[in-house]
Amino acid sequence: MKYVLVSGGVISGVGKGIIASSTGLLLKTLGLKVSSIKIDPYLNVDAGTMNPKEHGEVFVLSDGGEVDLDLGNYERYLNITLTRDNNITTGKIYQHVIQRERKGDYLGKTVQVVPHITDAIQDWIEKVARIPVDNTGEEPDVCIIELGGTVGDIESMPFIEAMTQLRRRAGSKNFLQIHVSYIPVINGEQKTKPTQQAIKAVRSAGLIPDLIACRCERELEHSSIEKIARFCQVELKQIVVVKDMPSPYQVPALLQKQDLIPALQDILDLKALTISPVLAQKGSNTWAQWEALTEPRPYSDEKKVAIALVGKYTEFHDSYLSVVKSLEHCAMRCRKNLELIWVDSEHLEKKTPDAEYHNAWSKVCTANGILVPGGFGERGTEGMIRAAQWAREHKTPYLGICLGMQIAVIEYARNVCGIIDATSEEFRGQAANKVIMSMPEIDKKTMGATMRLGLRPTLFQSGSEWSQLRALYAGKSEILERHRHRYEVNPDFIATIEDAGLSFVGKDEKGERMEVIEIKDHPWFVGVQFHPEYLSRVLDPSRPYLGFVAASAGLLSEITRDYAPGAGLADGVNGIKLEGNTGLF
Repeated sequence: MKYVLVSGGVISGVGKGIIASSTGLLLKTLGLKVSSIKIDPYLNVDAGTMNPKEHGEVFVLSDGGEVDLDLGNYERYLNITLTRDNNITTGKIYQHVIQRERKGDYLGKTVQVVPHITDAIQDWIEKVARIPVDNTGEEPDVCIIELGGTVGDIESMPFIEAMTQLRRRAGSKNFLQIHVSYIPVINGEQKTKPTQQAIKAVRSAGLIPDLIACRCERELEHSSIEKIARFCQVELKQIVVVKDMPSPYQVPALLQKQDLIPALQDILDLKALTISPVLAQKGSNTWAQWEALTEPRPYSDEKKVAIALVGKYTEFHDSYLSVVKSLEHCAMRCRKNLELIWVDSEHLEKKTPDAEYHNAWSKVCTANGILVPGGFGERGTEGMIRAAQWAREHKTPYLGICLGMQIAVIEYARNVCGIIDATSEEFRGQAANKVIMSMPEIDKKTMGATMRLGLRPTLFQSGSEWSQLRALYAGKSEILERHRHRYEVNPDFIATIEDAGLSFVGKDEKGERMEVIEIKDHPWFVGVQFHPEYLSRVLDPSRPYLGFVAASAGLLSEITRDYAPGAGLADGVNGIKLEGNTGLF
């Protein structure tokens, strides 16, 4: 097994996840089998209870694991399916070691950070790195490890020590470290001193970077590169410049042009590996498709599709990262430039109209499509309901995800069915007409990992052959998508709502839980209880998002033809089988 460690210095949020994912993609173009692990030094056992406005979205895996958003990058770039064990946290490691200590596994020894915690980290990595992540069923050749945070943070020190030991345990030619550092520009001058200090810090901690990835807003000047090489005591070829690109999907090509692949082959002796000709050809084909799809396109109004995202966490865009990525995938597939318009749903519901109110409504009314994503709590939901009503009444394409689907049901119940006080139990627990209710099996006392999570089947119902969404799934009667929710449509109101024209075209395997809503005589009015963004890929966009973007761009019939049975695009990753938890720990 060969390992590539991606660490960061100077500041957090410099793009380690994109660089790690891009490195993995380039390795896959060679025909190698690649896995990924993300290390998060926080004490939380998982990301499930973390505030999206602080940490970004919670990404959900097929096995129901609630993990860091960077695992979404790995799956999107590498087209692989990971498990909850691919996300390591301090909480998980300490929980694992303490449970072993309570069972007496350490035979009376004093349990310490070194060696017990550091050994547990290495053992976890070695086991997870060997789990097959694609359809070959074979052990990966390379595992990309991203160390979250910044080297020097006190909480990451046990992991840094573990990585130092893993380099020795893995052996020569089996471990490579890429250290990502930020190059600030002050008064027009690129400053390399922070990077020099960061490299000194990482070396003093016991790690030896093989490559330095310099993140910068513009092309790094040659004099700056020479200065970094001189003071960090590396060769010029060991420095990779990662400047800001128009799209993060162009970063792999940027790294390839700087000969990252030969550097990886040399340091890790990759040419000594036996590579399947079939995988090598597949990797080559994937790279050709990637380059064609992600090439820059000139911006123009004719090539633009404007999508209004009406949410409650809009001030921190990473809260909706997978939603944004799905829209980008679909815009690229439709050969359109995405203009994403952020609308704070609270601004749509102000009782005294002001500039924010009028600005928000101007965005909603002029957008080509309206999207209401997932979320929790009552705040801002009345604005979402009004946006859904506008989309329904004015024939504007609408997509509701999880909460967004529930919002559409509430709006329809109020304004079409005449249930004026229709609401959700999440908003008003004692209300008389709760058209959205808490799922009976959910534990309301415990917050962590108590939702309906992971990959679950949705069955399109008999008589739904007209469904525009179903057509994009090539007319399949059953699909598999990832879920994360606590609330569902109240069965007591289903008949009333459906008789009024809102069709529940998709249900769970028992026919009891509503999964998909759709209005027949509308350009695109779809709501899904699941989160299709979690399975969207660059080369295989999510079907609900693709239909929504295509309808917003006036291309729905054309795109639907491409996904008809036998058209060649019908069988993508949306429909993969549940692999389940590894159960290693």
